Amino acid sequence: MRHAVYDAPPNAEGEATLANHKSALKRIRQSERRRKRNQHIRTRMRTVVKQCREAFEAGDPQRAAEAFRTAEREIRRAATKGVIPKQRADRSVGRLAKRLNEVAAS
Repeated sequence: MRHAVYDAPPNAEGEATLANHKSALKRIRQSERRRKRNQHIRTRMRTVVKQCREAFEAGDPQRAAEAFRTAEREIRRAATKGVIPKQRADRSVGRLAKRLNEVAAS
């Protein structure tokens, strides 16, 4: 059995793809764009949540409140874009709000 040789254009990493049809090549391009966008949104969200937790650990209520507002905005944006489920966003924001209230009370 002989293997077929594909003359498809290279993908973003420079590797040849197995796609032959125009629609499949377009789908590959779209998927790669969405993957990069989702990766950017997810990374930004995780970074601001980490900064928020660090602000909570520092114990400064003013800094913690500002970090919480930033983190909530990024979490909600990720949910709106479909990067994370809306229920997970609600749960994450709720947990951060609970921590913020603990910091504010102390």
